[in-house]
Amino acid sequence: MADKPVRADKASAVAEFTDQFRASAATVLTEYRGLTVKELTELRRSLGSEAKYVVAKNTLAKRAATDAGIEGLDALFTGPTALAFVKGDVVEAAKGLRAFAKAHPVLIIKGGVFEGKALSADEVNKLADLESREVLLAKLAGAMKANLSKAAATFQAPLTKVVRTVDALRAEREKDGSAEA
Repeated sequence: MADKPVRADKASAVAEFTDQFRASAATVLTEYRGLTVKELTELRRSLGSEAKYVVAKNTLAKRAATDAGIEGLDALFTGPTALAFVKGDVVEAAKGLRAFAKAHPVLIIKGGVFEGKALSADEVNKLADLESREVLLAKLAGAMKANLSKAAATFQAPLTKVVRTVDALRAEREKDGSAEA
């Protein structure tokens, strides 16, 4: 009889992890062996409110990933595993994890999931090399503004030429008219 509450807890934990996998833009799997509770708290804070960092039992997390329809992670569920469920900017979270791993080499990025596809540790690090969403949007806006300015100048050029031509013709007629008078 003591097993039933534990199984219910495990089922609810699997359901919660499954919901987290489905609701997250990305999930990064890490090995946290050797980190102190203080360092784990520091890591959670560094990820901010856009990511949730949780320690997970491998069998439960593996089952939740399968239930969420994610394949290719089974080999990563070895050793002490923690999951970073990212709901915000994936690039910023990847950068935060990589920076923390550089400062604390015992944190190992195992891999992850992005848009439903499994990622290797190298691919997670490549995500960290990308520029943030805000920077990319700013660059796009700048490029669009530059192109709009070019377009405006292009559309304005023929009009300016017509005005100059008409003005030159008017000046020439005035000149011819004053010469005849």
